[in-house]
Amino acid sequence: MTDAYLTALGGDRYLPSEHAGGAWQPGELHFAPLGGLLTHAIESHRAAAGGAPLLLSRIAFDILGFLALDEIAVRVATRRPGRTIELTEATASIAGRDVAVARAWHSVAGDTAAVAGGAADPLPSPSTARPAAFDPAWGGGFVRSLELRQSGEAAPGRSTSWISSRHPLVEGEAVSPLARWLGLVDVVNGVAVRATPDAWMFPNLDLTVHLLRQPEGDWVGMDTTVAFGPTGQGITGAALHDERGHVGHAMQTLTVRPTARS
Repeated sequence: MTDAYLTALGGDRYLPSEHAGGAWQPGELHFAPLGGLLTHAIESHRAAAGGAPLLLSRIAFDILGFLALDEIAVRVATRRPGRTIELTEATASIAGRDVAVARAWHSVAGDTAAVAGGAADPLPSPSTARPAAFDPAWGGGFVRSLELRQSGEAAPGRSTSWISSRHPLVEGEAVSPLARWLGLVDVVNGVAVRATPDAWMFPNLDLTVHLLRQPEGDWVGMDTTVAFGPTGQGITGAALHDERGHVGHAMQTLTVRPTARS
Protein backbone atom coordinates (compact mmCIF):
# COMPACT_ATOMS: atom_id res chain seq x y z
CA MET A 1 0.00 0.00 0.00
CA THR A 2 1.28 3.46 -0.87
CA ASP A 3 2.35 5.75 1.97
CA ALA A 4 0.57 8.71 0.34
CA TYR A 5 -3.03 9.72 0.84
CA LEU A 6 -3.65 9.71 -2.92
CA THR A 7 -1.95 8.32 -6.03
CA ALA A 8 -2.03 10.17 -9.36
CA LEU A 9 -3.40 7.94 -12.12
CA GLY A 10 -3.00 10.45 -14.96
CA GLY A 11 -5.68 12.42 -16.76
CA ASP A 12 -6.66 14.32 -13.58
CA ARG A 13 -7.67 11.08 -11.86
CA TYR A 14 -6.54 10.01 -8.38
CA LEU A 15 -6.92 6.95 -6.19
CA PRO A 16 -7.15 7.39 -2.41
CA SER A 17 -5.34 4.97 -0.11
CA GLU A 18 -6.58 3.57 3.19
CA HIS A 19 -4.68 6.42 4.91
CA ALA A 20 -7.37 8.75 3.49
CA GLY A 21 -10.26 6.85 5.11
CA GLY A 22 -13.01 8.93 6.67
CA ALA A 23 -13.95 9.16 10.33
CA TRP A 24 -17.72 8.61 10.29
CA GLN A 25 -18.22 5.25 8.53
CA PRO A 26 -16.31 2.51 6.67
CA GLY A 27 -15.71 3.02 2.96
CA GLU A 28 -15.69 6.81 3.31
CA LEU A 29 -13.05 9.28 2.15
CA HIS A 30 -12.03 11.93 4.68
CA PHE A 31 -12.49 15.40 3.24
CA ALA A 32 -9.12 16.71 4.49
CA PRO A 33 -6.94 15.03 1.81
CA LEU A 34 -9.60 15.75 -0.81
CA GLY A 35 -9.42 19.43 0.13
CA GLY A 36 -5.66 19.27 -0.28
CA LEU A 37 -6.11 17.60 -3.66
CA LEU A 38 -8.51 20.31 -4.88
CA THR A 39 -6.02 22.96 -3.74
CA HIS A 40 -3.27 21.12 -5.62
CA ALA A 41 -5.45 20.92 -8.75
CA ILE A 42 -6.14 24.66 -8.64
CA GLU A 43 -2.43 25.44 -8.27
CA SER A 44 -1.53 23.08 -11.14
CA HIS A 45 -4.21 24.64 -13.36
CA ARG A 46 -2.99 28.16 -12.67
CA ALA A 47 0.63 27.19 -13.30
CA ALA A 48 -0.24 25.49 -16.62
CA ALA A 49 -2.25 28.53 -17.71
CA GLY A 50 0.66 30.87 -16.97
CA GLY A 51 -1.40 32.94 -14.56
CA ALA A 52 -0.07 35.95 -12.69
CA PRO A 53 1.98 35.15 -9.53
CA LEU A 54 -0.88 35.75 -7.10
CA LEU A 55 -1.33 34.58 -3.50
CA LEU A 56 -4.18 32.43 -2.19
CA SER A 57 -6.40 34.61 -0.01
CA ARG A 58 -9.46 32.43 0.50
CA ILE A 59 -10.55 28.93 -0.42
CA ALA A 60 -14.08 27.70 0.20
CA PHE A 61 -15.02 24.04 -0.08
CA ASP A 62 -18.58 22.69 -0.28
CA ILE A 63 -19.22 18.98 0.24
CA LEU A 64 -22.00 17.88 -2.11
CA GLY A 65 -22.56 14.30 -0.98
CA PHE A 66 -21.13 11.08 0.37
CA LEU A 67 -17.37 10.78 -0.29
CA ALA A 68 -16.70 7.17 -1.26
CA LEU A 69 -13.17 5.85 -0.85
CA ASP A 70 -12.89 5.37 -4.61
CA GLU A 71 -11.27 6.86 -7.71
CA ILE A 72 -11.58 10.65 -7.94
CA ALA A 73 -11.74 12.78 -11.09
CA VAL A 74 -10.98 16.49 -10.87
CA ARG A 75 -11.79 19.29 -13.29
CA VAL A 76 -10.72 22.92 -12.92
CA ALA A 77 -11.85 26.19 -14.52
CA THR A 78 -10.87 29.83 -14.15
CA ARG A 79 -14.04 31.74 -13.28
CA ARG A 80 -12.59 35.23 -13.05
CA PRO A 81 -9.19 35.75 -14.68
CA GLY A 82 -7.10 38.77 -13.83
CA ARG A 83 -3.65 40.21 -13.24
CA THR A 84 -4.38 41.26 -9.63
CA ILE A 85 -7.42 39.15 -8.62
CA GLU A 86 -8.43 35.71 -9.85
CA LEU A 87 -11.16 33.19 -8.98
CA THR A 88 -10.62 29.51 -9.78
CA GLU A 89 -13.00 26.60 -9.26
CA ALA A 90 -12.16 22.89 -8.90
CA THR A 91 -14.75 20.10 -8.79
CA ALA A 92 -14.19 16.52 -7.64
CA SER A 93 -16.37 13.66 -8.84
CA ILE A 94 -16.57 10.03 -7.78
CA ALA A 95 -18.38 7.40 -9.87
CA GLY A 96 -19.57 10.13 -12.21
CA ARG A 97 -21.18 12.25 -9.48
CA ASP A 98 -19.87 15.62 -8.27
CA VAL A 99 -19.02 15.31 -4.57
CA ALA A 100 -17.11 18.50 -3.71
CA VAL A 101 -16.30 21.89 -5.15
CA ALA A 102 -13.60 24.42 -4.20
CA ARG A 103 -13.56 28.10 -5.12
CA ALA A 104 -10.27 29.93 -4.55
CA TRP A 105 -9.61 33.66 -4.62
CA HIS A 106 -6.04 34.71 -5.38
CA SER A 107 -4.83 38.30 -5.04
CA VAL A 108 -1.72 40.24 -5.93
CA ALA A 109 1.23 40.29 -3.53
CA GLY A 110 2.56 43.58 -2.19
CA ASP A 111 4.59 45.06 0.63
CA THR A 112 2.13 45.91 3.41
CA ALA A 113 4.51 45.43 6.35
CA ALA A 114 4.08 49.08 7.37
CA VAL A 115 0.37 48.55 8.14
CA ALA A 116 0.40 44.87 9.17
CA GLY A 117 -1.36 44.13 12.46
CA GLY A 118 -4.38 42.61 14.15
CA ALA A 119 -3.16 39.00 14.10
CA ALA A 120 -3.88 36.71 17.03
CA ASP A 121 -1.09 35.97 19.49
CA PRO A 122 1.09 33.01 18.49
CA LEU A 123 0.30 29.60 19.96
CA PRO A 124 2.83 27.81 22.16
CA SER A 125 5.25 25.93 19.92
CA PRO A 126 4.38 22.33 18.97
CA SER A 127 7.76 21.40 20.42
CA THR A 128 6.43 22.33 23.87
CA ALA A 129 2.95 20.86 23.40
CA ARG A 130 2.15 17.44 24.82
CA PRO A 131 1.32 14.39 22.70
CA ALA A 132 -2.42 13.77 22.64
CA ALA A 133 -4.90 11.28 21.22
CA PHE A 134 -8.08 11.78 19.24
CA ASP A 135 -11.37 10.67 20.74
CA PRO A 136 -11.24 6.86 20.53
CA ALA A 137 -14.64 6.81 18.82
CA TRP A 138 -13.14 8.33 15.66
CA GLY A 139 -12.52 5.76 12.93
CA GLY A 140 -10.78 5.78 9.57
CA GLY A 141 -7.22 5.80 8.33
CA PHE A 142 -6.85 9.56 8.11
CA VAL A 143 -7.28 10.25 11.81
CA ARG A 144 -4.89 7.38 12.62
CA SER A 145 -2.29 8.85 10.24
CA LEU A 146 -1.95 12.14 12.14
CA GLU A 147 0.23 13.32 14.98
CA LEU A 148 -1.76 15.40 17.49
CA ARG A 149 -0.29 17.64 20.18
CA GLN A 150 -2.16 19.89 22.60
CA SER A 151 -1.32 22.98 24.65
CA GLY A 152 -3.18 23.67 27.87
CA GLU A 153 -6.23 21.72 28.99
CA ALA A 154 -8.84 20.74 26.43
CA ALA A 155 -12.53 21.09 27.27
CA PRO A 156 -15.70 20.07 25.42
CA GLY A 157 -15.75 22.27 22.32
CA ARG A 158 -12.38 23.94 23.04
CA SER A 159 -8.84 22.97 22.15
CA THR A 160 -5.48 24.50 21.32
CA SER A 161 -3.72 21.89 19.25
CA TRP A 162 -1.18 21.11 16.56
CA ILE A 163 -1.54 18.59 13.72
CA SER A 164 1.13 17.12 11.48
CA SER A 165 1.44 14.12 9.15
CA ARG A 166 4.38 12.17 7.75
CA HIS A 167 2.33 11.01 4.75
CA PRO A 168 2.68 12.71 1.34
CA LEU A 169 -0.53 14.16 -0.08
CA VAL A 170 -0.14 12.79 -3.65
CA GLU A 171 2.17 10.12 -5.00
CA GLY A 172 3.30 10.75 -8.57
CA GLU A 173 3.00 14.56 -8.67
CA ALA A 174 4.89 17.43 -7.05
CA VAL A 175 2.70 19.07 -4.41
CA SER A 176 3.26 22.50 -2.89
CA PRO A 177 3.67 23.00 0.86
CA LEU A 178 0.48 25.11 0.76
CA ALA A 179 -1.65 22.28 -0.67
CA ARG A 180 -0.19 19.83 1.82
CA TRP A 181 -0.81 22.25 4.71
CA LEU A 182 -4.41 22.90 3.67
CA GLY A 183 -4.87 19.15 3.26
CA LEU A 184 -4.80 18.85 7.06
CA VAL A 185 -7.15 21.67 8.09
CA ASP A 186 -10.48 19.84 7.80
CA VAL A 187 -9.57 17.79 10.89
CA VAL A 188 -10.36 20.93 12.92
CA ASN A 189 -13.83 19.40 13.40
CA GLY A 190 -12.31 16.51 15.35
CA VAL A 191 -9.77 18.11 17.70
CA ALA A 192 -12.25 19.85 20.02
CA VAL A 193 -15.28 17.58 20.18
CA ARG A 194 -18.25 18.86 22.14
CA ALA A 195 -19.95 15.45 22.22
CA THR A 196 -18.39 12.04 21.67
CA PRO A 197 -18.82 10.90 18.06
CA ASP A 198 -20.15 7.48 19.06
CA ALA A 199 -23.24 9.20 20.50
CA TRP A 200 -23.59 12.25 18.24
CA MET A 201 -22.81 12.94 14.60
CA PHE A 202 -21.66 16.42 13.59
CA PRO A 203 -20.20 16.19 10.07
CA ASN A 204 -19.29 19.41 8.34
CA LEU A 205 -21.02 20.55 5.18
CA ASP A 206 -18.25 22.91 4.16
CA LEU A 207 -14.87 24.38 5.03
CA THR A 208 -13.74 27.94 4.40
CA VAL A 209 -10.18 29.12 5.01
CA HIS A 210 -9.15 32.79 4.93
CA LEU A 211 -5.43 33.57 4.94
CA LEU A 212 -3.63 36.75 6.01
CA ARG A 213 -0.30 35.30 4.86
CA GLN A 214 0.92 32.07 3.29
CA PRO A 215 1.51 29.27 5.84
CA GLU A 216 4.89 27.61 6.26
CA GLY A 217 6.19 24.35 7.68
CA ASP A 218 4.66 20.97 8.50
CA TRP A 219 2.55 21.84 11.55
CA VAL A 220 -0.99 23.23 11.48
CA GLY A 221 -1.93 25.00 14.71
CA MET A 222 -5.61 25.31 15.62
CA ASP A 223 -7.17 27.41 18.37
CA THR A 224 -10.59 25.81 18.00
CA THR A 225 -14.10 26.43 19.30
CA VAL A 226 -17.04 24.15 18.48
CA ALA A 227 -20.59 25.36 19.20
CA PHE A 228 -23.85 23.42 18.88
CA GLY A 229 -27.21 25.17 18.64
CA PRO A 230 -30.56 23.83 19.93
CA THR A 231 -32.00 22.89 16.52
CA GLY A 232 -29.41 20.60 14.92
CA GLN A 233 -27.01 23.27 13.70
CA GLY A 234 -23.42 23.83 14.71
CA ILE A 235 -20.27 25.77 13.87
CA THR A 236 -16.57 25.03 14.12
CA GLY A 237 -14.28 28.05 14.12
CA ALA A 238 -10.52 28.16 14.51
CA ALA A 239 -7.65 30.59 14.33
CA LEU A 240 -5.02 28.84 12.21
CA HIS A 241 -1.31 29.06 12.96
CA ASP A 242 2.04 27.85 11.75
CA GLU A 243 5.19 27.90 13.85
CA ARG A 244 5.75 31.58 12.99
CA GLY A 245 2.33 32.65 14.26
CA HIS A 246 -1.21 33.42 13.16
CA VAL A 247 -1.99 32.53 9.53
CA GLY A 248 -5.75 32.91 9.16
CA HIS A 249 -9.10 31.42 10.10
CA ALA A 250 -11.16 28.32 9.30
CA MET A 251 -14.93 27.90 9.59
CA GLN A 252 -17.21 24.89 9.18
CA THR A 253 -20.97 24.47 9.11
CA LEU A 254 -22.06 21.38 11.08
CA THR A 255 -25.19 19.27 10.97
CA VAL A 256 -25.73 17.81 14.45
CA ARG A 257 -27.84 14.72 15.17
CA PRO A 258 -27.74 11.65 17.42
CA THR A 259 -26.24 8.49 16.01
CA ALA A 260 -28.44 5.50 15.34
CA ARG A 261 -26.89 3.79 18.38
CA SER A 262 -27.62 6.56 20.87
